[in-house]
Amino acid sequence: MVVCVFGASGAEIDKIYVEQTEILGEKLAKRGHSLMFGGGKFGLMGAAARGFRKGGGHITGVVPTFFGDYDVIYECDEFKWTENMRDRKKYMEDNSDAFIITPGGIGTYEEFFEVLTLKQLARLSKPIVIFNVNGFFDKLLSVIDDNVKDGFIRPQTPELFKVTDSIDEVINIVETDSYDINKIKFYD
Repeated sequence: MVVCVFGASGAEIDKIYVEQTEILGEKLAKRGHSLMFGGGKFGLMGAAARGFRKGGGHITGVVPTFFGDYDVIYECDEFKWTENMRDRKKYMEDNSDAFIITPGGIGTYEEFFEVLTLKQLARLSKPIVIFNVNGFFDKLLSVIDDNVKDGFIRPQTPELFKVTDSIDEVINIVETDSYDINKIKFYD
């Protein structure tokens, strides 16, 4: 299965996040999965790719052409060059079988909310799992819960993704999670 990993691209990240993401990538590759990601060599993108490389997995980097002007791209088995960031996300959404959200910044949040929105709109039925290393996403999850309580987010939206800090559980969710998107009622 092709697993898309979203995560931080910065180089100044605490090693706990890097180590856990690299181990996750290696274990996924050893189970026969391949990686699709944003192509970066730093941060958690780079950690996921290094893990997949250690595990013998195939790595596809999806990279906007303007990134070619910088020394930020991981040496992937395959590249898909896109015109812009939107095309990059669309390609990953269309060509991945599952999504893992690792800690990251604004780009990672945007990628998570995009696939979550698509799933809520029944445009995507693929597993989405948040890898909550060191409680990184606790505050975001609290905001989502508060928005559900306040009526801004549908009560079933948190059912559309899973959250764990366990590498083995992330892999189990990726391999077994299914959700009947027909359960979502947009207009009650």
